[in-house]
Amino acid sequence: MKKLQILGTGCAKCTKLAEHAEAAAQALGIEYEIEKIKDINAIMGFGVMMTPALAVDGEVKVAGKVPSADEIKKMLA
Repeated sequence: MKKLQILGTGCAKCTKLAEHAEAAAQALGIEYEIEKIKDINAIMGFGVMMTPALAVDGEVKVAGKVPSADEIKKMLA
């Protein structure tokens, strides 16, 4: 099971990133769990300075932008 972590304060871009990540995981047919991390100290603990960010299984894959579902699929494969 993949753990998809959305790092951000809950802004519109964070919500869009969560939607894209969920769509990508469903399209690939993988088991996943989405965790939204809104605590700024926890976000900084990942080394992220710009949100939103996506971490997969604890590894930051992208920060400071909202990739498309297709781009996220490549990160999950």
